[in-house]
Amino acid sequence: MTDNIDLSCPLPGQQYPRVVLAHGGGGRLMLRLIDDCFRRAFDNPLLNRQGDGACFELNGSTAMSSDAFTVSPLFFPGGDIGSLAIHGTANDLAMCGARPRYFSASFILEEGLPMADLQTLVNSMAAAASTAGITIVTGDTKVVERGKCDGLYITTTGIGELLAGARARPPGPEQIEAGDCIIVSGPVGDHGTAIMSLRENLAFEEPLLSDAAPLFPAVRALYDADIPVHCLRDPTRGGLATLLNELASGARLGVRVAEATIPVRPAVHDACELLGLDPLYVACEGRFVAVLPSTGATRAVEVLKQCGCDQAAVIGEFNAEHPGTVVLENRIGGSRVLDLLSGEQLPRIC
Repeated sequence: MTDNIDLSCPLPGQQYPRVVLAHGGGGRLMLRLIDDCFRRAFDNPLLNRQGDGACFELNGSTAMSSDAFTVSPLFFPGGDIGSLAIHGTANDLAMCGARPRYFSASFILEEGLPMADLQTLVNSMAAAASTAGITIVTGDTKVVERGKCDGLYITTTGIGELLAGARARPPGPEQIEAGDCIIVSGPVGDHGTAIMSLRENLAFEEPLLSDAAPLFPAVRALYDADIPVHCLRDPTRGGLATLLNELASGARLGVRVAEATIPVRPAVHDACELLGLDPLYVACEGRFVAVLPSTGATRAVEVLKQCGCDQAAVIGEFNAEHPGTVVLENRIGGSRVLDLLSGEQLPRIC
């Protein structure tokens, strides 16, 4: 039973006099930092939608998003910080129902970074942008002393055009209704597990690769099929479990998901068991969650599979039974609450 569970009590030691790594981990500390510091100072209706980007009218229906990338190591199986900097911001725009178009890119370089590595990463960014139809139109470069930056940090800001189906009502938690189904576009946990396995020098029979990839083609396919999309989000920091908690809170509804329906690659499952991680809290960089009426669920999964999301699946639904709480039905018939973590399982993964 979860109806009477109160998860609102504060954790001890929430008032930190200095920033700690967990403030960037996607859990309770990061959410409180955003609410108490940034959102309070910058309060406005566009920001308060709490989306992956902002949607507004600027000579047409426009979306804008910004992201910073500090991943370590700079190169990882399936990608690098350069391609990730394009995919990450482009995917935030896609979650607004927007086609990514124009980007700025700012670089903080550490003294001593090999010029060959820098050129390789910039070329990777250019290739990812070209594939996604993105033009990098402006930027900035700074160099800091040796030891003041982990090789390279990148910040990208993107502007996109809302698709016709998203212009009247951009997707967001405020559109979610009780009975809406939850669809995940593919296996979760690949990106964070690939990076952590590399850091720990772990090797598996099935290679672990980041899932970093552009999401816009799959989003466009949903809109082209006239599927009524209520909300779109990608489970980056904090993974799927954190994302579901954010949506439950934003929609003021409960969530119930079935563990058996959530796709997780066997190698990811094995790596997480070895590392003591829960794959539901591990970041993805090429997956998204779509929330839509249950009547469109079967068609939506078909559309996603037709455009390359082979393991897209319905994993649960929203309900009015336990607002703000996410309940996971496990494989043996029991259930447990998927709560927000206080900090993070994996630092510096994006």
